[in-house]
Amino acid sequence: MRIRTACNRDCPDACAIHAEVENGRITRIQGDPDHPVTRGFLCHRTSRFLERQYDPERLTTPLARRPDGTFAPIFWDEALDRIAAKLLAVRAESGGAAIFHYRCGGSLGLMKHITDWFFERFGPVAMKSGDLCSGAGDVAQETDFGCEDSHDLFDLLHSRSIVLWGKNPHVSSVHLIPVLQEAKARGARVLLIDPVRTKSLHLADAYVQVRPGGDIALGLGAARVLFEEGLVDPQAASYCDHLDALRAQAFSRSVEEWASMADVRPDDVRLLGRTIGSCPCAIQVGWGMQRRKNGSATIRLLDALGAISGNLGVPGGGVSFYYKRRGAFDLSFMKGEHAAPRTIPEPLLGPGILAAKDPPIRVVWVTAGNPVCMAPESRTVARALESRELTVVVDSFFTDTARCAHIVLPTTTMLEDDDLLGAYGNHWIHEVRPVVPPPEGVKTDYGIVRMLAPRVGLDGEFTQDAEVWKRRLLANVAPLGASLENLREGPVRNPIAPKVLFADRKFPTPTGRVNLVHDLDPEPSRTTHERPLLLMAQSTEKAQSAQWPSRLQKGPAAAIVHPESAPGFHDGDLARVESELGELTVRLAFDADQRRDVLLMDKGGWHSAGRSANALIRAQVTDAGGCAVFLDTPVRLLPAR
Repeated sequence: MRIRTACNRDCPDACAIHAEVENGRITRIQGDPDHPVTRGFLCHRTSRFLERQYDPERLTTPLARRPDGTFAPIFWDEALDRIAAKLLAVRAESGGAAIFHYRCGGSLGLMKHITDWFFERFGPVAMKSGDLCSGAGDVAQETDFGCEDSHDLFDLLHSRSIVLWGKNPHVSSVHLIPVLQEAKARGARVLLIDPVRTKSLHLADAYVQVRPGGDIALGLGAARVLFEEGLVDPQAASYCDHLDALRAQAFSRSVEEWASMADVRPDDVRLLGRTIGSCPCAIQVGWGMQRRKNGSATIRLLDALGAISGNLGVPGGGVSFYYKRRGAFDLSFMKGEHAAPRTIPEPLLGPGILAAKDPPIRVVWVTAGNPVCMAPESRTVARALESRELTVVVDSFFTDTARCAHIVLPTTTMLEDDDLLGAYGNHWIHEVRPVVPPPEGVKTDYGIVRMLAPRVGLDGEFTQDAEVWKRRLLANVAPLGASLENLREGPVRNPIAPKVLFADRKFPTPTGRVNLVHDLDPEPSRTTHERPLLLMAQSTEKAQSAQWPSRLQKGPAAAIVHPESAPGFHDGDLARVESELGELTVRLAFDADQRRDVLLMDKGGWHSAGRSANALIRAQVTDAGGCAVFLDTPVRLLPAR
């Protein structure tokens, strides 16, 4: 039997899946060949998902921490009764601000928001603000354009040139690759900008290996080229505010000086300016630059380059950072941060929980996340969660975060879930259907709050089944051809998403014009004499965030460096990577194609295995948007002990 569903993990593609089931067991999954984005293939991570689906380490019963720190199975009724009693007591004694609900992107299903709604109705309770990964870019585009979205994915086929700025499709968006290849076959030229040399180099006609954090200097140099060479749209002043101020900053240094700051050749700066000026040019923004201290300003400068060059509102143009993945769905019944009595910026999760007073945070509930691995200061996050009166973690595996819980509740995988899904790399929407029922004792996230609701005095909407909620979430687009029945029949594009953004050159900003950034700090990320390398933990095709097989989290993590960056060491040696916050033992791998000022590791390494790069990264927030500063940590190599 074949069943259609979709991948709900934290990836821009949101692949449509065909699953084959025989005798109640999934025997094969493959990409839907009829879906225009998925095109019949899955990424390496998802193509191997059945290993995770049937991993013997999956949780199938609730667990409770014993006084000695070990865990033992308990029955669902006992677990939920204990949780309900503590929630009611803490709310009565300290109010909703003493209860913290943390939801991240381990699943991007829309039904996960119903857990948010449960805690909003129960409290409202405290919640996170900002975003670990995209927050700085989100607020940048909202500030510049008044909203955040992208041109249709296939609008790239109208592009004369495409700039992949910090974007590595081979890992972060594999279904972008066929579109880029088709665009190139039609004559488009691709320019890749990235401090890290990746496999995506083969997609590019030219490559600029910019200094880490040198993107603002590079962009201002390109802006100067646009102004100098008459490549600024003659109408730009009619739809852009602060054009003169941006021009003045671009001319505050020569092209040669901007190139020196970015550690590239002046010809690279000119190439970038002329590429963007060769309309229509699409700027495809990766999800790394915003994870620096000046991350929001960096994305704002890319927005400005797209605006002044005339690449907004035209087919084949645009500055694509994020697709409005929730844009089709009706979430208007929720108030979110506006209702919360307290918020903690997500990058400051550990320190924020520990510092909270009047009242202190007494209970934490973790949904769809593994913050001990994925947030900065892994040790601090673990200490914060372990030290609460009650920490509840909902997960399919005994993760580093689950190790810090008092009660762990087992939940479904994506192949057992019942949900809706949007994408942040295209405009298609999906129904996630349970391919097989979950193992006995495993519940969906919504199923868990349905069971908890009557225990804490909530009923009403939490008695409704998932299908009722899905129809409610689709209410805005169902009359336009995106009903639940439509989704079950085949691929559906969000009917309210435009193919080309801002085609009328009108923007939902206070002035109706683009709000150009114009007061930028161009200084790149800095190392120190003592710590001369910047730690960059990169997404990998081997695992989705921290969702690694345990067999791949044994032994020291790999650290990739240029051979000249590790004097006295040899390829394959053990070494210690030390930041101001701590150290990890790693195994060195030399790569002469990388820059001499970076040290590369895989993202999502397990803290419990001594492989979490985030244990070395101090909790900080970006200049705007509440994003984590993951890529500005200086480190050094020391001999292994």
